[in-house]
Amino acid sequence: MKNSIKRTITASLLAFFFALVANAQSINVKGTVKDGGNNPLIGVGVFIEGTTVGTVTMEDGTWTLSGIPSDAVLTFSSIGYVTQKINVAGKTVIDVTLQEDVIDDELGEVMVVAYGTAKKSSFTGSASVVKGDELQKRVTGNITKSIEGTVAGLQVTSGGGQPGEGASIMIRGIGSINAVSTPLYVVDGIPYDGSLSAINPADIESLTVLKDASAGALYGARGANGVIVITTKKGSGERSVVSYKGSAGIASRSLKRYDLVGMDDFIELTYESLRNSAQYSTGMDFEGASAYAAANLGQTIGGLKNNEYYNPYKNYTWSTLIDPATGKVKDDATAAWNENWMDEISDNAALRTEHIFSVNGATEKINYLISMGYYKENGILQNTDFNRYTGRVNVDSQANSWMKVGMSANYSHTKADYQNFSGSTTSNVWYTAQFMAPVYPVYLKDMEGNNVLDEAGNLQYEYGDEDDNGYANRPTAQGFNSRAELYNNKAYYYRNSLSARSYITLGTTKKDALLYGLRLTANLGTDFNDYQRTVTNDKYHGNAADQGGRLSKTNTRTLSYTFNQILNYDRTFSDHDIKVLLGHEYYRYRFNYAMGEKTGIMDGIDELDPAVTTSGNSSYSNNYGIESWFTRLNYGFRNRYYFDASWRTDGSSRFYRTDRWGNFWSVGASWRMSQEKFMEQFSSWLSNLTVKASYGVQGNDNLGTYYAWQGLYDYTWANGTEAGAFASKLENKAITWEKNGNLNAGIEASLFGGKVTFTAEYYNRNTRDMLLENPLAISTGFTGYDANVGSMRNQGFEFSGRVNIIDRPNFRWDANAMASLNRNKVTSLTASQDFISAGASVIEVGRPIYTFYLSKTAGVDPATGKRLYYAYWKRGVDENGAISNVKCDEYVTDNVSLASLSKYYMGSREPVVSGSLGSSFVIFKNIDLSFLTTWSIGGKVYDGLYSGTMNVQYAGNNWHKNVLRRWQKPGDVTDVPMVEIGGSAPANDTALINASYFAIKNITLGYTFPKKWLSKLDISSLRLFATADNIAMFNHLDGMDPQYNFTGSVSYSYTPSRAIVAGIDIQF
Repeated sequence: MKNSIKRTITASLLAFFFALVANAQSINVKGTVKDGGNNPLIGVGVFIEGTTVGTVTMEDGTWTLSGIPSDAVLTFSSIGYVTQKINVAGKTVIDVTLQEDVIDDELGEVMVVAYGTAKKSSFTGSASVVKGDELQKRVTGNITKSIEGTVAGLQVTSGGGQPGEGASIMIRGIGSINAVSTPLYVVDGIPYDGSLSAINPADIESLTVLKDASAGALYGARGANGVIVITTKKGSGERSVVSYKGSAGIASRSLKRYDLVGMDDFIELTYESLRNSAQYSTGMDFEGASAYAAANLGQTIGGLKNNEYYNPYKNYTWSTLIDPATGKVKDDATAAWNENWMDEISDNAALRTEHIFSVNGATEKINYLISMGYYKENGILQNTDFNRYTGRVNVDSQANSWMKVGMSANYSHTKADYQNFSGSTTSNVWYTAQFMAPVYPVYLKDMEGNNVLDEAGNLQYEYGDEDDNGYANRPTAQGFNSRAELYNNKAYYYRNSLSARSYITLGTTKKDALLYGLRLTANLGTDFNDYQRTVTNDKYHGNAADQGGRLSKTNTRTLSYTFNQILNYDRTFSDHDIKVLLGHEYYRYRFNYAMGEKTGIMDGIDELDPAVTTSGNSSYSNNYGIESWFTRLNYGFRNRYYFDASWRTDGSSRFYRTDRWGNFWSVGASWRMSQEKFMEQFSSWLSNLTVKASYGVQGNDNLGTYYAWQGLYDYTWANGTEAGAFASKLENKAITWEKNGNLNAGIEASLFGGKVTFTAEYYNRNTRDMLLENPLAISTGFTGYDANVGSMRNQGFEFSGRVNIIDRPNFRWDANAMASLNRNKVTSLTASQDFISAGASVIEVGRPIYTFYLSKTAGVDPATGKRLYYAYWKRGVDENGAISNVKCDEYVTDNVSLASLSKYYMGSREPVVSGSLGSSFVIFKNIDLSFLTTWSIGGKVYDGLYSGTMNVQYAGNNWHKNVLRRWQKPGDVTDVPMVEIGGSAPANDTALINASYFAIKNITLGYTFPKKWLSKLDISSLRLFATADNIAMFNHLDGMDPQYNFTGSVSYSYTPSRAIVAGIDIQF
């Protein structure tokens, strides 16, 4: 009993003693947090490390924590500032200054590269990083349109204005003739096969463009055209941050329209073309030709039924409308209508809105991010739109000191109504409406020119068909109305995309552990894409009216997965930094396609079952796989000498088993000269000077087909009731990779404490073993067989620089500029040919790819008004004594046939130099302003659309205003020949337009509210902004898009749009 009492008393005394000790070790601590400018910071998180115990700073930057351990470690963190950790060590007052987190610091910037990260200071290859904030300034539904102007050497097409449509991207020139020249996309470490429109740009933390072999060779088979590595955001900080970003605005056409003539000019030009054909083709005198033109004007413009229906001037007939003395529409002629087809199909205030909600945060062991987004883009073409719903989850956990796991998933659902037709088909409104003559009404008229309304009092569409009213018979686009096409026909799709990434990393974080620096990581990523498209064609009008309408359903599914295992070793021993990587990867891809089509459809039911006749069925699948082994060594000595080497071998299912494996490698080195002792005399103004060089061989197995080596058969030729087939392609088991040797050399510098930075690089990329068709004798039954026979070279220079022009407490101005030039040359084709025709251009040895090869004009004959051409062919007698075309010295002729034979090299789309220029400003610390412009000098575009308006082939198509300076009578000196309808002319240099341009791509203005205003509302930050995107393009021809593609052509396609939006960005 006594012992029990003693034990109880002893335990009580010990508990009291330890309580006193614990109480003695708990203290109250306070302080102030300020920024580098000595200004108090509000909302800074002050927490005991490893716990959720903490507080945030007040308006004046002060904070207080009570009863915390005297030996605690406090963390001070705030978005945009470098986190600090401070030992309390018994102190009761701790004042802290947080420095801005300069994420683009030239030396400390960490870039995401192939299978890992690297500091820019030690990187030997060529790569550029674009921060997510820069991408989000662009108001677009596809990230490919956000990259333009941000990376030297990266070319971007305009991509068109179809809502949600992406742009094409090319890095350092066209790398192949038949194989794909687009870069590989990698999302969170795994090659990406989903739709880029499924990625919400607001979820992107950074985007890294890998441009040379040292940077991208580790991606082997798919890295030959460069790599774009997308890294999504992760949770950070020591508290949860709730964010909302919303914007709304309008979109309109960004390019001016082609400058076409109005109604009076159109009629006068048609009259003149009829008069010219009579006067100069048949020898009539002027009076007789004028009478002929007046008599046939109505039939030419108004059609064959009742041509006065299309005469807008109801106080005159067609035959009396033109004054024969002047060739002009009579002054008192009054038009009953003047309807512009493009106005009727366009929406100049199309809605564009976006809403993004996210929560992110972190604890000592876990970081997380959850985001949801909605984006809506109405098209500038009526009844077209794009809607996207996205959700993303990113979670990473440091489970213990030797294991880290993580997973991310992104789901996207998109729905779009789009313009389905392209090219010169009448259903394509960009062809029909854009060049429709202004005399033709959009809405149905009576013979007096009045609108004919339906029973409900609505306007009715005019289809140019006699079924409209018994006498409509438009000579062009009969049965079509562009505005009606947008509503009577339907084309829409649904896309569901799911991408997931997961990893597990084994390796201790304890620096004193024996195996510290050794990590084994397994990554598994998958991309699933389900696409369902429906297209209906009206049963009453248009190109399916005679079939009772047409309905097609298309479904495609893509599933791919990548599984890799990577062993890393990363240690520093005194002056030596060593990194070694060993890896294995397996990639699998499957694509399934199914399509069904029927005619005789049921109104309002977009399903195949009610339709009558099956007109098409098709299905197929593609399977593709790659297995890879790879390794990389990085070595650094004394933070100034760096060397790396990589090697990868890929086995691709695209090739026969004996030629399936390809080896790809790179070596690179850099030298930070500024760290040398002999450079110390410049250290006061030279922060960094690095020279670097690399060389490597990369491969490209994306040859435009999954079955390049195989002999193929066409099974669509039925033999009675039995399946039939014939050989369509010869087998060649020797087909293998296209390869390129890539040399890169550059210099990087940082001056005046980082106020001036620049990078200059030279590259030389030689592509060999290009896949081409080797010609065969026609007697074999085949035109040729595929073989690795061609070669091509791209070489050029790139420059990018940034200057901090002004840096004062209330004003900061940063400017950046980029410039690049690329010179492409085809160095070999097949053994039997050095020339391949490609329409208005050629692919020829010794010249840039797609060099224009056209007839060359020599002006207009003042006596006859005919176009003159340079020629070096003429009619003569050949060596056999037969009359034939023979080559001769150059001369001038109006003979179209001989001019067609005499073609000249006319340059290419390749610009002399192109680049971008931008600036950002911070005013009074709260106002931010930025702009981005892009420019290009040189190169040419063959504008067939413009040529069609200068040489009208069909009555009812409109003329360009440049025709108004045409030849009209003998003695006229001009560059435009006399007008004709359906006149013959070869493809010539009058359609070649200077491709130089200057474009204002983005202007963004924002205001961030002072934190002291927001503290009482529990708001961490609040920013209001307005942005204008794709604002203006200045070029050499209104209507032409010099950025349409990389080959220098244009098409009847959806024009790009500009957007003006305003929004709010708030964090709690």
